[in-house]
Amino acid sequence: QVQLVESGGGLVQAGESLRLSCAASGNRVGLDTMGWYRHAPGKQRELVALISRSSSTNYADSMDGRFTITRDNAKGTVYLQMNSLQPEDTAVYYCYAVWYGRDYWGKGTLVTVSS
Repeated sequence: QVQLVESGGGLVQAGESLRLSCAASGNRVGLDTMGWYRHAPGKQRELVALISRSSSTNYADSMDGRFTITRDNAKGTVYLQMNSLQPEDTAVYYCYAVWYGRDYWGKGTLVTVSS
């Protein structure tokens, strides 16, 4: 199977930037679309961004152009560059991947933005 491991979360001040990484280990041959979702307490899990194997991207409108998703197919890794972070961005960020046509999730990494 495949394992998704996120890294790069932490505590930052409003206006600062952070880059998240998600590395797929095990069998990376079947990886297709990858992306990021986030989940804050009291809110539903929401889409952040998706990226296809050919690097076509799709962003949620709520990100307001501040986030950029990229991937490295050779490494089986997807990244999320987050700029101008705001307190409302505080959430657990989950890596997502389609592997042989099925959905897989990482365990999440916490991003906390203080004012």
